[in-house]
Amino acid sequence: AAMQPDASCSASSPSFEGSSPHARGTLALLVFGANWCHDSRALAGWLSTPRFAALLDERFETVFINVGMPQTDDGHNLHLASRFGLETMSGTPALLVVRPDGSAVNLQTAGSWRNAASRSEEAIFTELTELAGQKGLADQTQLPGQK
Repeated sequence: AAMQPDASCSASSPSFEGSSPHARGTLALLVFGANWCHDSRALAGWLSTPRFAALLDERFETVFINVGMPQTDDGHNLHLASRFGLETMSGTPALLVVRPDGSAVNLQTAGSWRNAASRSEEAIFTELTELAGQKGLADQTQLPGQK
C-alpha cells in the first residue's frame, strides 16, 4: 500500500517498522528524500497521483524516509540505505526497490532519481513499471495504469 510522504519518517517510526512487504510478497519501494528538496517533493507529488497510486498499491510497499542533507554531512537514517547496499547518497531523492528476500533490485540506478523534477510523468511511470516486474517471479499480469 502506498504511504503518504512524511519527511519526519525515521528508522524507529511505525510507518517504517510496521511496513511488511515480506508478508505480502511484494517489493519494498524505499524513497530516501527530504522535504527541503524540490526533486524529492516532485517525486512524492507524482507518486500520490491516482495513476501512480494504483501501481504502488498493487506492486509495492512504499516507505518515505527522511535522509536530511547527506551531501552536507547532515544525513539521517543513512544506515537504512546501507542496510540494503546503497552505501553513498550524493543527492536526494534516492529510490531503492527491495525484493521480499531483502536483496536490492536497482542499486546501480537508485541515486539517479535526484533529477526527478526534470523527468516526465511517462519516464517515471515507465521506470517504476519496469522495477515492479523485478520480483524474480513469473508474473505476466498487466500492471495498473499501463497503456
